[in-house]
Amino acid sequence: MSQAKPKRSNARVLWPVVLLVLGMFGFGFALVPLYDVFCELTGLNGKVKTEAQAEAGFKPDETRWVTVEFVTTVNGTMPLSFRAETTKIKVHPGQYYTVRFYGANQSTKPLVGRAIPSIAPGWATQFLVKTECFCFSEQTFEPKKEKEMPVRFVIDPKIPETVADLTLSYTFFDITDKK
Repeated sequence: MSQAKPKRSNARVLWPVVLLVLGMFGFGFALVPLYDVFCELTGLNGKVKTEAQAEAGFKPDETRWVTVEFVTTVNGTMPLSFRAETTKIKVHPGQYYTVRFYGANQSTKPLVGRAIPSIAPGWATQFLVKTECFCFSEQTFEPKKEKEMPVRFVIDPKIPETVADLTLSYTFFDITDKK
């Protein structure tokens, strides 16, 4: 009789622990989609849409200016020099602009890269409309050659008037080996 009591108390502890472990495992799998939903709802993380949008007929607000700064980086040791033709541009909300970016392969082998965009402040993502961007697809860089890559965009005139500056950054990742 004395042995039945410890088995029962062990079972009482074991099942809640097993359920807790299974719950934690399930929560771990759910974290990524939950994070994506959270970022989409709050505008955090500055995730920018990665598909082209049709040009809309915005009415330019020529009474205001928004400064857009462009930041370019290359992830890791990818042998690519990457730059924007200009680091800052003043734009009227509602007017379309095109900025050219340049990537030059410094190696003797072809490179394939993917640019990941982000915007700061993150909640302003909803006001940036891109109709053309090199970030929408993979980019192939021939050995020792430079490539021009345009970005055509407009800032939605509905952007709050308190916004005077945006930073649009692109980070190139080397995906050559994955091809």
